[in-house]
Amino acid sequence: MSRLRGTALRLTVLVGESRMYRSRPLYTEVVHRAHAAGLAGASVFRGIEGFGASSVIHTARLLSLGEDLPVAVVVVDTAERIRAFLPRLEELSGLGPVLLEECEVVRFGPAEADGGPAEGAGREEGR
Repeated sequence: MSRLRGTALRLTVLVGESRMYRSRPLYTEVVHRAHAAGLAGASVFRGIEGFGASSVIHTARLLSLGEDLPVAVVVVDTAERIRAFLPRLEELSGLGPVLLEECEVVRFGPAEADGGPAEGAGREEGR
Protein backbone atom coordinates (compact mmCIF):
# COMPACT_ATOMS: atom_id res chain seq x y z
CA MET A 1 0.00 0.00 0.00
CA SER A 2 1.17 3.49 -0.75
CA ARG A 3 2.45 5.57 2.16
CA LEU A 4 0.66 8.64 0.82
CA ARG A 5 0.98 11.73 3.03
CA GLY A 6 0.52 15.45 2.57
CA THR A 7 -1.15 17.12 -0.38
CA ALA A 8 -3.15 14.75 -2.56
CA LEU A 9 -6.01 14.78 -5.04
CA ARG A 10 -9.39 13.20 -4.28
CA LEU A 11 -11.28 11.87 -7.29
CA THR A 12 -15.00 11.30 -6.73
CA VAL A 13 -17.03 9.53 -9.41
CA LEU A 14 -20.83 9.73 -9.05
CA VAL A 15 -22.89 6.99 -10.64
CA GLY A 16 -26.24 5.28 -10.31
CA GLU A 17 -26.06 1.98 -8.44
CA SER A 18 -27.76 0.04 -11.25
CA ARG A 19 -25.36 1.22 -14.00
CA MET A 20 -23.42 -1.68 -15.48
CA TYR A 21 -20.20 -2.07 -17.43
CA ARG A 22 -20.26 -5.34 -19.30
CA SER A 23 -21.33 -7.87 -16.65
CA ARG A 24 -20.55 -5.98 -13.43
CA PRO A 25 -21.59 -2.78 -11.68
CA LEU A 26 -19.93 0.33 -13.09
CA TYR A 27 -18.69 1.39 -9.64
CA THR A 28 -16.89 -1.98 -9.34
CA GLU A 29 -15.20 -1.38 -12.69
CA VAL A 30 -13.92 2.01 -11.47
CA VAL A 31 -12.49 0.43 -8.29
CA HIS A 32 -10.82 -2.39 -10.24
CA ARG A 33 -9.28 0.06 -12.71
CA ALA A 34 -7.96 2.20 -9.84
CA HIS A 35 -6.47 -0.89 -8.22
CA ALA A 36 -4.88 -2.04 -11.49
CA ALA A 37 -3.40 1.45 -11.92
CA GLY A 38 -1.73 1.10 -8.51
CA LEU A 39 -3.52 4.03 -6.93
CA ALA A 40 -3.28 4.49 -3.15
CA GLY A 41 -6.88 3.59 -2.32
CA ALA A 42 -10.52 3.57 -3.40
CA SER A 43 -13.82 3.23 -1.55
CA VAL A 44 -17.46 3.02 -2.65
CA PHE A 45 -20.18 4.83 -0.70
CA ARG A 46 -23.88 4.11 -1.27
CA GLY A 47 -26.22 7.02 -0.84
CA ILE A 48 -29.59 6.73 0.84
CA GLU A 49 -31.23 9.38 -1.31
CA GLY A 50 -30.41 11.58 -4.28
CA PHE A 51 -31.21 12.72 -7.80
CA GLY A 52 -29.21 13.48 -10.90
CA ALA A 53 -29.72 14.63 -14.46
CA SER A 54 -33.09 12.85 -14.70
CA SER A 55 -34.42 14.86 -11.71
CA VAL A 56 -36.00 11.66 -10.39
CA ILE A 57 -35.42 11.26 -6.65
CA HIS A 58 -34.12 7.80 -5.72
CA THR A 59 -34.43 6.83 -2.07
CA ALA A 60 -33.89 3.87 0.27
CA ARG A 61 -36.97 4.66 2.38
CA LEU A 62 -39.18 1.74 3.37
CA LEU A 63 -42.04 2.67 1.07
CA SER A 64 -39.76 3.03 -1.93
CA LEU A 65 -38.23 0.33 -4.06
CA GLY A 66 -34.82 1.88 -3.44
CA GLU A 67 -33.64 1.22 -6.96
CA ASP A 68 -30.70 2.97 -8.60
CA LEU A 69 -29.47 4.69 -5.45
CA PRO A 70 -26.59 7.14 -5.83
CA VAL A 71 -23.08 5.74 -5.43
CA ALA A 72 -19.84 7.67 -4.95
CA VAL A 73 -16.49 6.08 -5.74
CA VAL A 74 -13.71 7.98 -3.94
CA VAL A 75 -10.08 7.52 -4.99
CA VAL A 76 -7.14 9.33 -3.39
CA ASP A 77 -3.54 9.61 -4.59
CA THR A 78 -1.07 12.24 -5.75
CA ALA A 79 -2.36 14.77 -8.26
CA GLU A 80 -0.01 13.39 -10.91
CA ARG A 81 -1.23 9.80 -10.49
CA ILE A 82 -4.93 10.76 -10.36
CA ARG A 83 -4.65 12.90 -13.51
CA ALA A 84 -2.83 10.07 -15.29
CA PHE A 85 -5.74 7.78 -14.33
CA LEU A 86 -8.48 10.01 -15.81
CA PRO A 87 -8.18 8.63 -19.38
CA ARG A 88 -9.04 5.16 -18.00
CA LEU A 89 -12.40 6.60 -16.90
CA GLU A 90 -13.14 8.31 -20.22
CA GLU A 91 -13.72 4.90 -21.84
CA LEU A 92 -16.58 4.14 -19.44
CA SER A 93 -20.05 5.23 -20.48
CA GLY A 94 -22.69 5.97 -17.89
CA LEU A 95 -20.54 7.82 -15.38
CA GLY A 96 -22.02 10.84 -13.69
CA PRO A 97 -19.95 13.85 -12.74
CA VAL A 98 -16.29 13.27 -11.94
CA LEU A 99 -15.03 15.62 -9.24
CA LEU A 100 -11.42 16.52 -8.42
CA GLU A 101 -10.57 18.14 -5.09
CA GLU A 102 -7.24 18.90 -3.51
CA CYS A 103 -6.98 17.39 -0.04
CA GLU A 104 -4.45 16.62 2.64
CA VAL A 105 -3.70 13.09 3.80
CA VAL A 106 -2.91 12.72 7.50
CA ARG A 107 -1.94 9.38 9.02
CA PHE A 108 -2.04 8.40 12.67
CA GLY A 109 0.00 5.44 13.88
CA PRO A 110 1.60 2.78 11.71
CA ALA A 111 0.25 2.09 8.23
CA GLU A 112 -1.30 -1.35 7.81
CA ALA A 113 -1.05 -3.21 4.53
CA ASP A 114 -4.36 -5.02 4.98
CA GLY A 115 -6.42 -2.39 6.77
CA GLY A 116 -6.42 -4.41 10.00
CA PRO A 117 -4.68 -3.58 13.26
CA ALA A 118 -0.93 -3.25 13.11
CA GLU A 119 1.12 -6.10 14.53
CA GLY A 120 1.42 -5.51 18.24
CA ALA A 121 -1.36 -2.93 18.29
CA GLY A 122 -2.74 -2.37 21.76
CA ARG A 123 0.44 -3.49 23.51
CA GLU A 124 2.27 -1.07 25.71
CA GLU A 125 5.82 -0.09 24.77
CA GLY A 126 8.45 -2.29 26.41
CA ARG A 127 6.19 -5.29 27.10
